[in-house]
Amino acid sequence: MLGGVTRMAARATLLTTIFFLIILNVIADTPADENNAYIKMPVSLSNEFSTVPAGLQAADSSLTSKLISLPGGIDPPLAEAEKTPKVIKVSQDGSGEFKTITDAVKSIPSQNKVRTIISIGPGEYKEKVHVDRLKPFVTFYGTDPGKMPKISFGDTAKTHGTWNSATVIVESDYFVAVNIIFANSAPLPTGKELEGEQAVAMRISGNKAAFHNCRFIGFQDTLCDDKGLHFFNNSYVEGTVDFVFGTGKSLYLKSELRSVAKGYSFVAAHGRQTDTEDNGFTFVSCNLTGSGDMYLARTWKDRAKIVFAYSYLGPNINPSGWFNNKPNLSNETVFYGEYKCIGPGASEGKRAIAKILSDEEAKPYLDKTYIDGDKWLLPIPKI
Repeated sequence: MLGGVTRMAARATLLTTIFFLIILNVIADTPADENNAYIKMPVSLSNEFSTVPAGLQAADSSLTSKLISLPGGIDPPLAEAEKTPKVIKVSQDGSGEFKTITDAVKSIPSQNKVRTIISIGPGEYKEKVHVDRLKPFVTFYGTDPGKMPKISFGDTAKTHGTWNSATVIVESDYFVAVNIIFANSAPLPTGKELEGEQAVAMRISGNKAAFHNCRFIGFQDTLCDDKGLHFFNNSYVEGTVDFVFGTGKSLYLKSELRSVAKGYSFVAAHGRQTDTEDNGFTFVSCNLTGSGDMYLARTWKDRAKIVFAYSYLGPNINPSGWFNNKPNLSNETVFYGEYKCIGPGASEGKRAIAKILSDEEAKPYLDKTYIDGDKWLLPIPKI
């Protein structure tokens, strides 16, 4: 009898896995649509198929709930700022207070102390935008998720260096973006030498920032997740080399990471340098798709920390998984972890420089407390 039950359980598990794989393969074959309101991850299905860990399911649902009162434990400055939010409208047709995002940002006073929502109408805004560190509590809000506003510019590292090539630079704390496309329009590098071709779409250097249903478009170094605690929810990042990089301590949930490379492709590069640094990237319930010979990451600094959990790893993931670009690279230096990933690119425990995490080892990376989210993550604003 026990053997029969075991076989039935095994068959059920197999059917579940097959069903999930079918869904994700359909997603992987679906072309990216720049104005698609939400990346079609299978998160609306039952928990059996969604693979969103329990520690994040409650956080995920609370983000779409209406904010009636601030939960206890929220950072006091944030709680105060959310009491009297202000809305500034930007529209290219002249129906708002400003026609450019830059002018709207300039109108926010230094030492800002109230949640200031910049409501951005549809269209492409060709400008470099800078939110300096003295302007916290700023939100970029795309009014129509079906026609997401696009902020684009074509700067590269040749002009001002990698960090300042970004189309949008945010250095202030408590930044939020909803329904926004951040793009660097510089062309795909054609030569073998990539020096100076870095072209960042978004650099987030402020602490406690959240991005919901946003898209980051570029090639090399698309998203500079520079420093601080960050949350990327239901978003999309596209690129070729190191298209998520930095030293942030960040959680990516239900997001798509798509390679558009023709040759080698590296999803992430983390800059942790010492064992005492409390940072690292964790990708949970994400979908890795696209073209090229795709690696999960390569080492930027010697103590890089990156975890992929409950994610679908597509067929173009190199069997090595993680690119060894330093002679001294080993499990004693970097922290590369995988946990319950599926798909043809998922590890079978044979990666040379990666570890299959146990339930206990993975637990810290599967909850919003990884980024202290209980102190600052609030429901998505509705205006």
